[in-house]
Amino acid sequence: MTVCEPFSTRWNDNDQYGHLNNSVYYLAMDTAINAWMIREGGLDPTGDAIALCAASSCEFHASASFPDVLEVAIGIERLGSTSVTWDLGIHRAGEQIAHGRFVHVFVDAGTRRPVAIPTGIRSAIEAQLI
Repeated sequence: MTVCEPFSTRWNDNDQYGHLNNSVYYLAMDTAINAWMIREGGLDPTGDAIALCAASSCEFHASASFPDVLEVAIGIERLGSTSVTWDLGIHRAGEQIAHGRFVHVFVDAGTRRPVAIPTGIRSAIEAQLI
């Protein structure tokens, strides 16, 4: 299963070539995942357990530019005990223009040592994405 998060492009997202800079695709994916975890899983970005990006990738299939309205489809590739691998599609008007992957490792905010995925986030993933 997947859920979708909207992502509105901004004027300054365009680079000198007139399309979205590649870093904006990563920003869209990271923003979508975190917005979903905060809303659906109760993630507290200032809490005891935080999610750090351990790896990410993106394949580009078509260009986007401001004022395109994008949508990030969020799915799960792998759910572990301390990490989750997100499977992400960036869409414009129903067409997938990029495919990405993020690996988040949950860690103790103070020690930065891995901890179990918080119960609320795990429950939301299992209920909505698996």
